[in-house]
Amino acid sequence: MPLEKILHIEDDESIRVIVDMALVDISGYTLVSCASGQDAINQVEQYTPNLILLDAMMPGMDGLQTLIELRKKSSYQQIPVVFMTARIQQSEQQEYLDAGAVAVIEKPFDPMSLGNQLATIYQTFITAADNHSSE
Repeated sequence: MPLEKILHIEDDESIRVIVDMALVDISGYTLVSCASGQDAINQVEQYTPNLILLDAMMPGMDGLQTLIELRKKSSYQQIPVVFMTARIQQSEQQEYLDAGAVAVIEKPFDPMSLGNQLATIYQTFITAADNHSSE
């Protein structure tokens, strides 16, 4: 199953605009952008993405709290989550991975390669899931 639909959760409007250009205009994905974790929680009934791109540091509900809330929805339990953060210390990255993220992308990111980067992460996740289910 190819990567087509992405849910992006990011409180910084300028980053949302850049990600929109990178993923929609350059890579051709369908994208729903949310300005907060609560906004994303409110969207889950209307939109089921193939992948979630999630900012780690947001006011109110941060990325980890948002992930916990999204995972409470049955349709969101198996969707791969990629955190995007400027905080790239190994311990913080490990915290995101331990919480269920499949990857962490460092800010600032390269908008020209973001779509390909997410496609690679997604394919790796799908391949691993397929291999795991066939064991």
